[in-house]
Amino acid sequence: MATTDDSFLTQGRHASTSGSARSAPVAPDIAAARAVALAATVTETEVLPLLDAAGRVLAGAVLSRNAVPPFNASAMDGYAVRTEEFHGSGPWTFTVEGRRAAGDKPLHSSHGPATALRIFTGAPVPDGFDAVVMQERCLRSGDHVTFSSRPASGHNIRFSGEDVASEASLLAKGILLTPTRLALLAGAGHGKVAVARKVRIALISTGSELREPGEALSAGQIHNSNRVLLRAMLAESKWADVEDFGIVADDPDALRHMLAKAALACDAIITTGGVSAGEEDHVASVLQDSGGELDVVQVAMRPGKPVKIGRIGQSLFVGLPGNPNAALVTFRRIALPALRAMAGLAEIDPVAQPVITGFSHAARHGRTEFVPARFSGRTVDGLPVIERLARGSSASLSAAATADGIALLPPGDDAIDEGTLVQFEPF
Repeated sequence: MATTDDSFLTQGRHASTSGSARSAPVAPDIAAARAVALAATVTETEVLPLLDAAGRVLAGAVLSRNAVPPFNASAMDGYAVRTEEFHGSGPWTFTVEGRRAAGDKPLHSSHGPATALRIFTGAPVPDGFDAVVMQERCLRSGDHVTFSSRPASGHNIRFSGEDVASEASLLAKGILLTPTRLALLAGAGHGKVAVARKVRIALISTGSELREPGEALSAGQIHNSNRVLLRAMLAESKWADVEDFGIVADDPDALRHMLAKAALACDAIITTGGVSAGEEDHVASVLQDSGGELDVVQVAMRPGKPVKIGRIGQSLFVGLPGNPNAALVTFRRIALPALRAMAGLAEIDPVAQPVITGFSHAARHGRTEFVPARFSGRTVDGLPVIERLARGSSASLSAAATADGIALLPPGDDAIDEGTLVQFEPF
């Protein structure tokens, strides 16, 4: 890693600032889109064993190395038969000639007429045999087995390639490697997989009043809940590698030094606090004085209006508000889609579902509101109904801690009545 040098960020101080400091509030979706546009997708890759690749992002499309299943296999414990030998109206009695279990090599030898093979689930079905009759529908007596009904050709057989053909496309680039997708790769013959390297994310908590959880508080001090919140949310993303730079006091020089250090080390920088317009809010001015640029400085949302989006050095910058609920909402809605884009994920947007409000809400003039809510029932049509837990105060997390997710209340001049269809993002 290069040596930290504050002058690294001052080289662009006299450069054009045509992309900086747009003061008009933008809609949350536009702010998120701008953050994504500024997010440079990582290009480096690494190869991992499948057992170590859960939660990582697939670096390129993958083809099957073998068919799944690789041979015609029995789907049941029973008897392999040739359906062409079921003459007349039955019942039919065949001679049992051999036994096949999972792991046995396929048989290519010939068998006499009216013969059946004892076979077990997963065993290769010998050539010429085209059905398996489950053992519960047979009557075995010595070396003979009797069938009371004629099976259909193909019955209880998993045919070679019926799940995945050899050299078929398995997964596309940008897919998150879930347990089931890793199982698919394993079954198709892969032991390793190429993934995008982890996104290096810097976390910086700003505020002279902050103390770490568990520390004793003096007058005017508060515990740093945002650090715990963001670390816990990012811990769920195995494609992220978090470097925590701790707490920085409301001091421009200290903040400038820390931003320089983070920009040299990380792909993205997430700060909390210091983004409003007060005399002790230094984040925006320090970033711009250090050669960084801001593309978004206000978002038409509640909570979270003062969130900042830009770049510093080669790093994406997202400045989240210090109030906990505002930090939660802006991270989920704006920072996280951009970080997912940096990781190379194809799906980056929050997952939302339609719900019905079980509450009324005052008019929202020009700002989308995000309020914590939980499920309280269903309508007669089966749509979920939600109840609001609080009005979404930017400084409160107590409601979010017991919520099932966040309701999106669109901007407008009219109040939202009980029974209104809105979008809901589950936790």
